[in-house]
Amino acid sequence: MSNLEDTFQIIESEKIPGATFEVVQYKSLQGSDDLNTAEKVFFANQANIHLKMVRVTLERSGVLIEPGALYFMKGNLQIESTTQGITKGLMRKFITGETLFQSHIKGSGEVFLEPTFGHYLMFNINDDALIFDKGAFYCASAGIEVSAKMQKNISSAIFGGEGFFQTQAKGTGVVVLVSPVPTSELLMYHLEAGEKLSVDGNFAFVRTGGVSFHAEKSAKTLFQSVTSGEGLLQTFTGPGIVWLAPTQVVYDRIKQQNGIYALSHAQGSMGSETT
Repeated sequence: MSNLEDTFQIIESEKIPGATFEVVQYKSLQGSDDLNTAEKVFFANQANIHLKMVRVTLERSGVLIEPGALYFMKGNLQIESTTQGITKGLMRKFITGETLFQSHIKGSGEVFLEPTFGHYLMFNINDDALIFDKGAFYCASAGIEVSAKMQKNISSAIFGGEGFFQTQAKGTGVVVLVSPVPTSELLMYHLEAGEKLSVDGNFAFVRTGGVSFHAEKSAKTLFQSVTSGEGLLQTFTGPGIVWLAPTQVVYDRIKQQNGIYALSHAQGSMGSETT
């Protein structure tokens, strides 16, 4: 039996007063007494796929998590359920698909969240907001409020591919999101005031609160947009930061039947149209 530091590798960390958030991964899995499981573990190790967990170390502080995310905890800690305001909780539940209730763990100790082969992205924000895809929220430090964010115009709601509402995390502290791809594959763009970023697809993962979003024609006229093959583009206007996950489309395509063949024989489109 080894200690935690021998078992885990810290791949991402954010520290604020009273709390340290870390994404830790097992250096390798050693297999199972079941041969079928051991075979899958072997190939996971060969493919450099690691089992990960979020570890939060609290010192007289708190963490907000999605219900069911807790794996185990140690220390002088208490857990309670909260809606962060019943009205906002109901809006978040029925509009964005996020859970109505969230769990608040407070005190001093160590909290581990559910293990996964997936990916996480951490943010340390200061009196700012993050707007992101539905279902991406995982946990946050005390002082972060999670709510629904309505699109500011009809075009973005109907043609933008994200619906009328997204999820917003606002305040000062650490926010952890479930990322669709490894963080090393995310692209981060800093937009100046008025500067635009146009995306042909739904792989814009998260943006800061100052970035506006709407659907925009790819050409000067609708006819030109249709005949160009690009259609409507997701358009983000600064100031602020936008994180893109370009490889998300590739992985989604690989999961499909004949997906590798389609990617190997380019036909001019990744099939990532917004409409």
